[in-house]
Amino acid sequence: MNTLNEQLNNPLHGLKLDTLLDELISHYGFEILAEYTNINCFKNRATVDSSLKFLRKTEWAREKLERFYLYDFKNLPKADDIQYEIPPRQRIIPAHQQPREPKVLILGEAPAPKVRTSQNSNRGDGRPSARFDSSKQRSSSPRPSKSSTPKKETEQSQQRPANPWENSPK
Repeated sequence: MNTLNEQLNNPLHGLKLDTLLDELISHYGFEILAEYTNINCFKNRATVDSSLKFLRKTEWAREKLERFYLYDFKNLPKADDIQYEIPPRQRIIPAHQQPREPKVLILGEAPAPKVRTSQNSNRGDGRPSARFDSSKQRSSSPRPSKSSTPKKETEQSQQRPANPWENSPK
């Protein structure tokens, strides 16, 4: 089976970005798109033209919207880990998986966005990002909480530091 035949089952195959965006906006609206995709181009004074301009320039946002289109609007089963690493337009959708009715999404009920921790973030080339240096280990002693800090220590830390020039010869 060649690549062209494998792509024929992909709902994104041959679909222009403006058509995709029009379908999503007409079905869900900008508010739902802003909440569920967490892309700022849908939040403030959003228009189709400004969103298209942003999405054409920004690959991560376009791929995020395409994932939303495949797995929320077309309601396909989630891709496995290997397929999920491939951009949505290049994913192979098995022939037995057919698009279903769009998911019902309610404003205010979007799951919280996943926060990347600095320990797990990579540059994309397998190396850890500059924010986390594995050679520098953090101390294992726990930080004291604000409630356990004695009141005298906090009062002293709030006072101004002593004048360094007050004891100098005149």
